[in-house]
Amino acid sequence: MPLKRTEVYELSNFLAIVQFRSFRKAADHLDVTASALSHSMRALETRLGVRLLNRTSRSVAPTAAGKALAEKISAGLDLINTGLEELHGHHQGAAGSIRINVLKDAASLLLTPALPVFSQRFPNIELEIAVDDYFVDVTAEGFDAGLRYGGTIPEDMIAVPLTAPLKWVTVGAPDYLDRHGRPEVPEDLNSHQCIRLRTGRGQIYKWEFERGEDRREIDVPGALISGESDLAISAAIGGAGLAYCLEKLARPHLMAGRLEIVLPEWASFGPPFSMYYSSRRQLPFGVGALIQVIRELEPLR
Repeated sequence: MPLKRTEVYELSNFLAIVQFRSFRKAADHLDVTASALSHSMRALETRLGVRLLNRTSRSVAPTAAGKALAEKISAGLDLINTGLEELHGHHQGAAGSIRINVLKDAASLLLTPALPVFSQRFPNIELEIAVDDYFVDVTAEGFDAGLRYGGTIPEDMIAVPLTAPLKWVTVGAPDYLDRHGRPEVPEDLNSHQCIRLRTGRGQIYKWEFERGEDRREIDVPGALISGESDLAISAAIGGAGLAYCLEKLARPHLMAGRLEIVLPEWASFGPPFSMYYSSRRQLPFGVGALIQVIRELEPLR
């Protein structure tokens, strides 16, 4: 059912408030009064039957439901803008250059299949990719956008999900598991050699598990620490211990029998890969075009 004009107006106002984290700044941007904006938000929340914003005398921030809605609205608008600009670009020969900073895992899983399609479709756009697992300030470092796990993106940035929630699993080589036994519950990992992960923020990552409503977090033991998934997976294949990684990265090795999933009933689902950029800058055409290509190959499910 098509949205009414007033509904589109309310959603546009809501997105501006989330982006600016301020009724006054959003009102200035939209050229309306703060009181009119506040009335519009009350009407939207009443119509939807859910609180979208947490308001205090000094700040405004989206609720969990509001954040999810804002991401969907932003992604939808980005796709619309990209479609319009792509239509224009096909006639005008879209050109330009963009720089993005990307996690290594996202580079292999998302960019490797997307780049041939992007290059063929937009041959005049120069795309520079910096692969970096350390978290950087993309705006300060001169990047047009970054690609990270959704849960690690600063709140003042606009994040556009590129994938469904990501499945994390524990894997081990069959020979290792034959020698040391197969864990039955996450706590059994405490008696195993685990290949621990150091995140881009410098912390040792605690492995997360969930089965239905039961969620557990294990600070696993292990003498080997890696900051790269590929190295951890290779070490696990070699029998050095158990690794914790994205199921998609391990899938070829699982299919070939080099690895098997440990604790299969305890897989964990984490935030999706997301492209993000400054809320104070317009999304460059090339970034929007890359988002569209990735989503075509990796549909949100």
